[in-house]
Amino acid sequence: MEPIILASASPRRQQILKMLNIPFIAMPADISEVAPPEIEIEKASEYIAEKKVQATIDGLPEGNETPWILGADTSIIFEEKIYGKPANQDEAFDFIKKFQGKKHLVTTGIALYNGRKRSITCRTSKNIVYFNSISDEEIEWYISTGEWHGAAGAYRIQGFASCFISKIEGTESSIMGLPLFELYDMLKEQGYSLIE
Repeated sequence: MEPIILASASPRRQQILKMLNIPFIAMPADISEVAPPEIEIEKASEYIAEKKVQATIDGLPEGNETPWILGADTSIIFEEKIYGKPANQDEAFDFIKKFQGKKHLVTTGIALYNGRKRSITCRTSKNIVYFNSISDEEIEWYISTGEWHGAAGAYRIQGFASCFISKIEGTESSIMGLPLFELYDMLKEQGYSLIE
């Protein structure tokens, strides 16, 4: 299999590629992860994923062609607002407090560059996460684990936060940051086979 450049530093995305035995090189794209206001909120993650791929293409040395670049971005959307990575413990507490007892939308956008076709294809995976009612004491315990650091919406579904999630509509891989079905389907569509 040909190696893919992963335009992300996310350990979860790297873990998913390793699980699929896809060879990759992590080259995090240094871009602003904020979509302009004219972009539809549910398409913001796809917009940012594509920007990561484009920034990686633009950053390659002259004449250095690469066959595949993959970008991904995850947005937590609650009451028509995107909840990014909390700046501190207080903000993390505030995010979880807002989500408790309610549902919110998680979108993961993925963008795949095919160097042979010189084209980028994009998809968005939408998921709904239901949080149980949680006491302030439980939220404080969760915040004390430090799991909220660097996590959109202040939580990671594959960690302690799963204690509070009563139900998901969608796929866990998508909420983790790289939807397996969409990724496999896109690779297959572009002629990249996982079957050797």
